[in-house]
Amino acid sequence: MQKLINFLRGSVRLEITGAFPERFLNLCAQRGVLFWGVEWREAGVLRITVAHRDAARAEALGERVLCQVARLSRRGVPSFLWRFRKRYAFLAGFAGSLLAVCILSSFILTVDVQGNETVSTAQILSELRRQGVRPGAYGPAIDEREAANRVLLQLPSLSWMAINLHGTRAEVLVREAVPKPEVVDERRLGDIVAEAPGILTHLEVESGQAMFQEGDTVVAGEVLISGTVRMDPPEYSGREPSWLEVRAMGRVYARTWRILTAEIPLEGMVKDYTGEAEHRWFVNLLGRRVNFYRNGGISFAKYDKISEVWTLTLPGGQRLPLALGRETLRAYETGGAELDAAAAQTLLEQRLEEALLAQVGDGQVVRTDCAAVRRDGMLTVTLTAECREEIGTFVPRSTPPLTNEKGP
Repeated sequence: MQKLINFLRGSVRLEITGAFPERFLNLCAQRGVLFWGVEWREAGVLRITVAHRDAARAEALGERVLCQVARLSRRGVPSFLWRFRKRYAFLAGFAGSLLAVCILSSFILTVDVQGNETVSTAQILSELRRQGVRPGAYGPAIDEREAANRVLLQLPSLSWMAINLHGTRAEVLVREAVPKPEVVDERRLGDIVAEAPGILTHLEVESGQAMFQEGDTVVAGEVLISGTVRMDPPEYSGREPSWLEVRAMGRVYARTWRILTAEIPLEGMVKDYTGEAEHRWFVNLLGRRVNFYRNGGISFAKYDKISEVWTLTLPGGQRLPLALGRETLRAYETGGAELDAAAAQTLLEQRLEEALLAQVGDGQVVRTDCAAVRRDGMLTVTLTAECREEIGTFVPRSTPPLTNEKGP
């Protein structure tokens, strides 16, 4: 530690020559001149090391005791900087660097969002930018609590947010809101109705009266679980049955068949690149784009724009708000061409399977068959699928409930 301190404040190696150099050491000790590294060379010759700031005083004390003091070497930061005393450009650059570090450390360079799962980071960053929390913003001027509250008002899917400034990095911690559970209003009466035809495989009746049994075939629109429940009186009471209106609840699973169709023309417009291209360079600094080209117009009637961006990234993976980008404009002409029938069929089959999965939802696709037909320049693909899914859906009553009637 002492060596580091001596290096920072600087040191000078002195050689003292005289009849009584020990008197020089005594005088330095009396006047508070710190020295170390005492080395006796020969009779009347002494070498010591003093701090850079005490070198001139030591030379003056040597004259008082009739000794010659010579500087042999200098070490440390002051000596290093002394070499550049006449290099004004270096000194100006050094001062500018220190000033830039002091100033830039107060500006936000990166915004790091943590804790989000369903809400996208881009959505949070976009709202933070609207509230002034962005790369290039002056950190001390930001009220973290107020900015977080304004963001929460704009993003109801978040329940909590905290903004912490760590120098040039803004740390944003969020917690997502827990969705409210669906509350079933049992006062709203209705029936469970089939939304697709099929063969019933399983019924789970929670309230209401089942109108079918497992193995029955139903069509779309038929009531599977009725909200009108028959209440039979005690045997031999002579009373008439009564009816109770409830909200039908339950699950009904069935074996279903779905048919989906899609078509595509076998002749379409394709791109034929002419070979002409333009390159445009730009720099994105602190969210602002600086273009390196003058003319903003595009000389091509039809073109593709390909953007490539290289972002400055630190070794730890932290991305800085400095990026170099290039836009490539490629000219092309359009013309008619016959499409590959096999590729078009594969594309339509994939799209139909995606649509089928969206319709089935949590159900299971047991088997699928595809048939393709070419007619009048069109390719038609039909997908037939066997599924096992829940087909019951609640339909509220549009008419007043039946009134309970009891016999005498």
